[in-house]
Amino acid sequence: MVGKAPSDEMAWSLFGENAHYVTPVNPKAPGRVPGGSSSGSASAVSGGLVDFALGSDTGGSVRFPASLCGIYGMRPSHGRIPLDGACALAPTFDTPGWFARDAALMSRVGRVLLADDRPAPSVGRLLIAADAFAHAGDAVTAALADAVASVESLLGAGERVTVATEGFDVWAETFRNLQASEAWAEHGAWVEAVHPSFGPGVKERFEYARNVDPGRVVEAAATRESVAKRMVALLAGNAVLALPTAPGIAPLRNSPLDSMNVFRAKCIGLLALAGFARAPQISLPLGTLDGCPVGLSLIAAPGNDVLLLDVAARLASR
Repeated sequence: MVGKAPSDEMAWSLFGENAHYVTPVNPKAPGRVPGGSSSGSASAVSGGLVDFALGSDTGGSVRFPASLCGIYGMRPSHGRIPLDGACALAPTFDTPGWFARDAALMSRVGRVLLADDRPAPSVGRLLIAADAFAHAGDAVTAALADAVASVESLLGAGERVTVATEGFDVWAETFRNLQASEAWAEHGAWVEAVHPSFGPGVKERFEYARNVDPGRVVEAAATRESVAKRMVALLAGNAVLALPTAPGIAPLRNSPLDSMNVFRAKCIGLLALAGFARAPQISLPLGTLDGCPVGLSLIAAPGNDVLLLDVAARLASR
């Protein structure tokens, strides 16, 4: 290890702006946030300070900054890589993750972390989440059109599918309630005893967690399992699903909190899928919008992490 990077406060944010520390630079979009919560790691890799870096991903904290900073970012299958010694936030969603600028190195790091040297399986079919692209909007869809075409040229024509039959807004609220409940179970006693001075956004999230409706949590858990069951069936046979990593580019630093919260909810709607399904997801730096990076993501069935790394390396070598 050559250094320790900053993170969003309690790793419970999405933009990289920690009220207690300086916000890391986004080297590919100066003046804009780097994304988080693994903000420092993404910034260091994007800026060339290190070849790769570790992060954590509960609700998108590796995939989202990877998209915003124009680098590769991987969330592995839940439970695939041990989290011994890590501080939990929402344990049924928490995963480690990693970043790199180079797809080959991304795969090498992954092979070590996953302790898996088996040959990657062949992709069964390519699926394209049409509703996810509609949720991200026309500008993002256009920015990723060439990237989607590249994936199709490698894996074959993609089948357009709908993944969020409940709606992405419902997914965002489902994730919000589950994460809040788990975060309070992990940290509530400490918050009540210490009364820490949380920054904007994190303070409100802990207040919500303190008072989250148990009935909503039960309902959210049922929704999650329904999505997970549906995704396991959809991704059977080594299928790969393509979708935008995020519904936009990095917001400007110091943007109003209200507008950031609206964008955050829209992001969580997209990012929640892999967490619900306990599936691996990799963000590929293949798009540009208004001069800023935007990533294309690939998701596979739980346990098919190496398949995604192999596809990313093959795409990069073309």
